[in-house]
Amino acid sequence: MNWLILVAVAVFFDVLRIFIDNYTSDVYFKDKHAVSQKLFFGYLFIIASIVVAIISGFDVFTLSASTILLILLAGFLNSLSGIPYYKALEIDDSTNIGIFIQLSPILYLIFGWFFLGETFSPFQLIAFIIILAAPLLIILSSRKRSRKIKIRAALYAVLYVLIDVIGNIIFVKENSVGVNFVHEMILIFLGKGIGNLLIVYCRPKWRKRFHYVVKSSKKKVFRPLLLNFSTSLVKDFTYRGALTAAPAVAIASVTSDSAEPIVIFFMGILLTLIWPKFGREKLQRKIVLVHLIATILIVIGILLMQI
Repeated sequence: MNWLILVAVAVFFDVLRIFIDNYTSDVYFKDKHAVSQKLFFGYLFIIASIVVAIISGFDVFTLSASTILLILLAGFLNSLSGIPYYKALEIDDSTNIGIFIQLSPILYLIFGWFFLGETFSPFQLIAFIIILAAPLLIILSSRKRSRKIKIRAALYAVLYVLIDVIGNIIFVKENSVGVNFVHEMILIFLGKGIGNLLIVYCRPKWRKRFHYVVKSSKKKVFRPLLLNFSTSLVKDFTYRGALTAAPAVAIASVTSDSAEPIVIFFMGILLTLIWPKFGREKLQRKIVLVHLIATILIVIGILLMQI
């Protein structure tokens, strides 16, 4: 059950990353082109890939060209998924986004069945349906004037999950044919770094936005960005390690992505009470109640997944 420990660590650091993303998007980028911070992450991921390659003694010539390209593609897709992710964060809060990404277990199930030959039980299908009721509850409980915003945020989150799932399936598929995990992570980091740089440099207004934020904040934005990058590294290693160690990627995914809203819910309340500028969650009674019910639905789904 080591993969469960990896999932727990990945969930904690990913939730922390989401709150940091929300904070930097609101405070420094003013919810305008927050995706431009990927320029900074691009350089750091490339540096990280070089450092890990030197420490591990990675010899790229031990891998075939097709394997290298596929793993780089997986990293690139992970960076590409950041575009809809930051778009979602710009228009909605962390708790809602954490709930909206619950489509990922179903996508993992479909792609795991199609590409990896994995099977699933009727109870898992029922669990997925219950879990999907959570984001629907968030949308339907919102006011009519804000419902379109919730739907847009949900669609961005779904697109983020779709792209990310495809990249992770490629990663797991390559690992299943005997590619060393650390070597895969080196290429993943390199692919993410190249992807982040290409994405921002292809949109001059994003690049200009990043330079403006750095200048206007007197470089203070680098502190949350470095913390964000550090949490991303831990999350990447632990989550991808869980995907490769779990009996099925769908099970690892549903455990991680279903537990995440629970952690977001309680951490959001705690952070907002202790440090409102960082937590930045709405604590009105109705909103908290809806999030609590959505979280309970997710817990029920998790329990059904174990049958």
